[in-house]
Amino acid sequence: MLEVFLAQDPGKISAPAIDYAAILPILIILGAACVGVLFEAFLIKHQRWWAQVTLSLLAIVAAGLALVLYVADSPERGVTTLSGSLSVDKPALFLWGTLLALAIGAVLLIGDRSVEPGGAFVAQAAIRPGTFQDRAQVGSTGMQTEVFPLTLFALGGMMVFTAANDLLTMFIALEVLSLPLYLMCGLARRRRLISQEAAVKYFLLGAFSSAFFLYGLALLYGYANSVKLADIANATAGTNRSDTLLFAGLGLLMVGLLFKGSVGPFHTWTPDVYQGAPTPVTAFMAACTKVAAFGAILRVLTVGFESTSWEWRGVLWGVAIASMVLGAVLGLTQTDVKRMIAYSSIAHAGFLLVGSIAMTEQGLSGTLFYLLAYGFTTLAAFGVVSLVRDSNGEATHLSAWAGLAKRSPLLAGTFTFLLLALAGIPLTSGFVGKFVVFEAALTDGMAPLVVIALVASAVAAFFYLRVVVLMYFSEPSPEGPTVTVPGTFTTVAITLGVIVTLVLGILPAFALDWAGAGGFAS
Repeated sequence: MLEVFLAQDPGKISAPAIDYAAILPILIILGAACVGVLFEAFLIKHQRWWAQVTLSLLAIVAAGLALVLYVADSPERGVTTLSGSLSVDKPALFLWGTLLALAIGAVLLIGDRSVEPGGAFVAQAAIRPGTFQDRAQVGSTGMQTEVFPLTLFALGGMMVFTAANDLLTMFIALEVLSLPLYLMCGLARRRRLISQEAAVKYFLLGAFSSAFFLYGLALLYGYANSVKLADIANATAGTNRSDTLLFAGLGLLMVGLLFKGSVGPFHTWTPDVYQGAPTPVTAFMAACTKVAAFGAILRVLTVGFESTSWEWRGVLWGVAIASMVLGAVLGLTQTDVKRMIAYSSIAHAGFLLVGSIAMTEQGLSGTLFYLLAYGFTTLAAFGVVSLVRDSNGEATHLSAWAGLAKRSPLLAGTFTFLLLALAGIPLTSGFVGKFVVFEAALTDGMAPLVVIALVASAVAAFFYLRVVVLMYFSEPSPEGPTVTVPGTFTTVAITLGVIVTLVLGILPAFALDWAGAGGFAS
């Protein structure tokens, strides 16, 4: 291969054109992640936390500013760069902005090292040797500071994943975002065994899903002689090609994407990983990974396979129905708050898939808005979960939440508002998100699917309301858990999530206009 390359005419060899302004947000995030690794290697232990938190937040803010400056001058249809491997178009820019905004909240939750638990928790924790010392060194999450560069690497992979214009780039981005998450899931110190079990499960199942994705990529390359989505779309117009390669490749490719998006029946990792991972990491996964996964699903279906939608849409109907039913029904049986939210995410993945297969501008903008709304609500919800603790750490069993409104009315009220948003109650972003997605599906002739989604949404509302009733109408246990006094970072993250959830529920027009500003470029 090298000899062939060297034998070519040097005058015909040129470096690919790179639009550095378009990809500057990605370069900032990945560059900061590399600097974070150097911090871990060369800074002494007590300097790492402030350095890593400052670096992570500054990198995200700088990437956001670069994004804003580029959006102001970006072309209407977007640009492709790096030899066409990345497409920086309006949906990609919206998803990048969403990921960066969510990452700020996630880093704040991960970086909170508050040791101000309230009341009984102080007395109970004080009898455990080393508890406060450990928390003072590594934060309330019990994680070491290497979690920050891992978070930035995962974030950079997610940004590339949503803008990848060919399947090979998408696969590399999938691995870049997944491998740090596997490690981050095993970083809990207070619940070491369940955290490591979650990491192993996520890694093994993630490896299987990556193999499906790669095999599907190979079949599609055999079909189109290219891994570019635009070339695959053009090849579908041919009359002498094997449809077996096309649809087998698409099916295997979608398995990998649906797994990453926690879409049933490819959801089996989700409850165990959400429960076992450190709660701030769970918040990051639940919010950002779903944005990245559905951003990639939208791009693949719209750019590469829109002309064959008649053949695959029925299959994705069945997948969406399975996800909504599994998430809603199995969520009713859960007794752990984190597992309940995990099954809630599976149901929401089904709702998102309804918008994704609408294949219209309205469906695209509605799905993008839903991702923005769901991300902030979920991030804030996990921030609240991290504050209810006992002497063993977080108290996630539902029985521990009985009478929580009597112990902390503010926290119970905040969690109630977030649960109502997840249920889709009016004046919350969840209601607007479901409304625009279901309206797009109805417009595209998917009325039966919308009816099933409405029934599943009503069933799912029951287990949200069950927690509300438990907090307000049950008596607290005398030896029950105590709400910790949140640190500044956690307070900011939860407040940000609540404000965005409320604003998008009351004034959603600006976000909907941005989400509908343009389509995919190929």
